[in-house]
Amino acid sequence: MADISERFCYVYSCDLDENVEIKIGTLEGQRERPGYKDLLEDPMLKFSGAYCEGCSDLYVTCQVFDEGRPIALPVNTCYKSFSTRWNWNEWLELPLKYSDLPRNAVLALTIWDIYGTNETRPVGGTTIPLFGKRGTFRQGMHDLKVWPGAEADPHFPTTTPGKNKDSNDQMSRLAKLSKRHRDGHIPKVDWLDRLTFREIEMINEQQKRDSNFIYLMIEFPYIYYDETEYTIVYFEKGGDDSFVMTSHAEIVTVPDPEIMLENLVESKHHKLARSVRSGPTDRDMKPDAKTRDWLNIIVSFPPTKPLTHEEEDLVWKFRFYLSTQKKALTKFLKCVNWSMPQEAKQALELLTKWSPMDVEDALELLSPAYTHPAVRKYAVTRLQQADDDDLLLYLLQLVQALRYEDFDEITSGLDSTASRRDSIALDVPAPEKDRSSTLVARTSSQDSILDALTHSSSKLEDSAESTPGTQMDLATFLISRACNNSKLSNYFYWYLVVELEDPDVSSKDQRVRKMYLTVMKLFSQALSKGGQDCRVRRAVLARQQFFMEKLVNLVKMVTRESGNRKKKIERLQALLQEPEVCKINFSDFEPLPLPLDPDIKVKSIDPGRATLFKSALMPCRLTFQTTDGTEFVTIFKHGDDLRQDQLILQIITLMDRLLSKEKLDLKLTPYKVLATSSKHGFMQFIESSAIAEVLDQHGSIQNFFRKHAPSDATSYGFSPEVMDNYVKSCAGYCVVTYLLGVGDRHLDNLLLTKTGKLFHIDFGYILGRDPKPLPPPMKLSREMVEAMGGTTSDHFHDFKKHCYTVFLALRRSANLMINLFSLMVDANIPDIALEPDKTVRKVQDKFVLHLTDEEAVHYMQNLIDVSVSAMMPALVEQLHKMAQYWRK
Repeated sequence: MADISERFCYVYSCDLDENVEIKIGTLEGQRERPGYKDLLEDPMLKFSGAYCEGCSDLYVTCQVFDEGRPIALPVNTCYKSFSTRWNWNEWLELPLKYSDLPRNAVLALTIWDIYGTNETRPVGGTTIPLFGKRGTFRQGMHDLKVWPGAEADPHFPTTTPGKNKDSNDQMSRLAKLSKRHRDGHIPKVDWLDRLTFREIEMINEQQKRDSNFIYLMIEFPYIYYDETEYTIVYFEKGGDDSFVMTSHAEIVTVPDPEIMLENLVESKHHKLARSVRSGPTDRDMKPDAKTRDWLNIIVSFPPTKPLTHEEEDLVWKFRFYLSTQKKALTKFLKCVNWSMPQEAKQALELLTKWSPMDVEDALELLSPAYTHPAVRKYAVTRLQQADDDDLLLYLLQLVQALRYEDFDEITSGLDSTASRRDSIALDVPAPEKDRSSTLVARTSSQDSILDALTHSSSKLEDSAESTPGTQMDLATFLISRACNNSKLSNYFYWYLVVELEDPDVSSKDQRVRKMYLTVMKLFSQALSKGGQDCRVRRAVLARQQFFMEKLVNLVKMVTRESGNRKKKIERLQALLQEPEVCKINFSDFEPLPLPLDPDIKVKSIDPGRATLFKSALMPCRLTFQTTDGTEFVTIFKHGDDLRQDQLILQIITLMDRLLSKEKLDLKLTPYKVLATSSKHGFMQFIESSAIAEVLDQHGSIQNFFRKHAPSDATSYGFSPEVMDNYVKSCAGYCVVTYLLGVGDRHLDNLLLTKTGKLFHIDFGYILGRDPKPLPPPMKLSREMVEAMGGTTSDHFHDFKKHCYTVFLALRRSANLMINLFSLMVDANIPDIALEPDKTVRKVQDKFVLHLTDEEAVHYMQNLIDVSVSAMMPALVEQLHKMAQYWRK
């Protein structure tokens, strides 16, 4: 009997009595702006979305047609404010059931922009048939070509086809080949597939950049039942003759199933090599020089590199020899066949005797690649060796690693109705049906959020009191450490809150949400049943939650205020002066540890210094008065997802710590960012000026330094400490932003302090994504180099040496960075969620681990030379400056 994976599993459309769902993803490409002639003819265009700062607030309408006639009402995406790119990431439920769909149903999508006060105009439209030429319902993601300035045309033939089936362009041809590969019509070869799909991605991105069109990415749901994927096939009840498969279908080549069968010789060799009888012989075996070199190469492989059968057998054969090398443990665990009891038993016995691995390497064992409970618990025992400061550096990833724990037994006793929504038959994703079921932001008193979490399972009542050194699961470990440290408790709580509030969760992720709810309940229970310190921490978290709710309500009130920015600022300051109205100030109560940084104890907000920034979302600048008599200035953003910025600043903070251990101080400024929800959060404000503003007001960066730190002791007229800060911080951020693939770099998001420190803000594009054509590998403009004295100066020579040193130092911690990003793959970070399967590879490629240190220095030298001499960034910078002028 054929394996179930080789069968075509389907369900008739007439039997699926559920509403059709479509996910609206992202809009990619450069939107063409009206010319100056159009602006003169219609001055109102200046106030349309085409001329607004950043990305205008577009929305998408979605409607189903049959033969040009609508068969359902249109559905719109929710209002969403954009900053650097258009990303809805929203599932729409259409008022139409699968069983009611006709064979020729067409989905018409139109993108709309605001024009004036009560008018909208189409940005573009696109259409796509819901059923393919063989009568199967569309599945997965599709990039649809958007026809500018036109509404979607649902007639046949349409004038706005999202996919032209007769087109011979490269993107269409590659899409067809990719579909054939997914359907099993092309043999799958792992190593070749990775190279091929990476090349396809690069070709598609280049095709989009070269095209004059923009592309709308949408997604159709997959259907799963008992972990088996099903396809919807069009069929009418009582109408066997109404649907006839085409008789002229193309010939499909199917790979020979015998090729896919188990190789009996290799399997026998594998079993003999791993048998118990080989144990005593292997225990005393030592490799020769050639084998030892090969083993060293295998041990140095990055975490993402899979081992071949020969390499696995070699590691197993010399496992006792390798047991003294802590770096070799992950490679040994990879080569174990855990489905074989005798082999698993040997591996677990050796695991207890292996040289203990470092905390940084233990993070790899918490990834989804390692599922055995004993292995994951071993990783937790290694994490127990980390102090609280080090644990804070990885806490964001450790909270994400909870997704991969086995929580079925723990969550089975919970109320099945808690944080749960219904899904349609056969588990078709229905992610938008209960977005109101969030854990927080619904409370009515300071303590209600934590009071709601006290009814939890008794299975882990005493888990938080486990003694160090015992094997415990990850959740118990994190709860235990958080209960004993106020800072860990603070961030652990807010990381959990964001996961419970995340609206971008599909029906298949309900188990994950339920798991996070369980962890939050256990955390609350541990705090409430702990000692006095634990109960104090619980009360602080409740007060923080109350404060955040009131702050969000205040910002909403300011946003609803009619008038310009000045009037909104006056309204903000007035509300802050009326504590009885907003109940936001806390000067009459005990000082509150700020969620952004719990080491900062704040007493009140200074109403007179509160203001709003000039941007589409108008974030608030809030000045807090602290208990030590100083001020702490923050930016509170509402309507923006700060999780991506939070991740990047966490990695920059970690890199700064790693460089400090190498006795390197690159004068980085890793300011603090905390997402308190998927829609709002705090950022630390650093007093600084954008380089674009510096150049406009002072003419050059050196003139700016001369004004704020003059000195006659140097030839350039300002303090040598300022020059040292500038050169080192430029080098540090050039390397860091290159490694993280930070895009959309211009002189408005590069800031300078009066002490010479340069730092980057606004991380809306990471991992190689960039809205600008042909971006350089580093942001190193002519003005930045001139501030060092030019390319022939000693300071620029020092800059390059710092770059080489930083690059080599961080390359030594490449595995740590790879492990951290591998744990963030499912974290709903925007630029990771777009291509989660490529995230870790993108990070790894930046480290060029296949090069020696000497070759890596030459590689970095070439990157600097290319960045300095690049002409396109200078042109783009001028266009950006013109765009900023017309937006004012």
